[in-house]
Amino acid sequence: MKVIFKQLAAIAFSLTALLSINVQAQSQDGFTDLIDGVSLNGWNIIGNANWAIGNGMIVSDKPTGFLVSTKTYKNFVIKAEFWAESNTNSGIFIRSQDPNKITAGNAYEVNIWDTRPGQEYSTGAIVDVAKVNPIHKAGGRWNTMEIVANGSNFKVSMNGVVTVADGQDSKFAEGLIALQSAGGVIKFRKLQIKPL
Repeated sequence: MKVIFKQLAAIAFSLTALLSINVQAQSQDGFTDLIDGVSLNGWNIIGNANWAIGNGMIVSDKPTGFLVSTKTYKNFVIKAEFWAESNTNSGIFIRSQDPNKITAGNAYEVNIWDTRPGQEYSTGAIVDVAKVNPIHKAGGRWNTMEIVANGSNFKVSMNGVVTVADGQDSKFAEGLIALQSAGGVIKFRKLQIKPL
């Protein structure tokens, strides 16, 4: 009887190992979810924005504040899905240096702001680093954004269109990620990262 139990245990262990290999194969793209749509695990709130979680999304419609990652990142690809109004002022800040004060002066701000007064740094640009080309409008619909930060090189794409082809800056080598709420409705339903 003991031999049968040992054999069953060995079979169960083998099946578990095979299943885990299969799961790893399915996630070989290397991306990790930074938001899970049900909690703010891995994030700290700073400021007065009213971040809410529901229906698989993180939403804010009150300025001003940030969700700031608890981990730092160096070289990576970020994939995001977001919804913004045409007057929404938001952004994804990368390599942020201060977890308590997020600014375009101590981070790289990948902008989400269609109506920014200086349109060269509107949605799809990296503020004060790389101008958007072509100008891209995100208001009133779901959008995809891909951000590549590799050393001093940056690339941004919006809905499959490259908006920053070759941004260059070396001020910040690594840092935190922050999601901004500075006016209007912003919704994030996907935020994934893959190290480079």
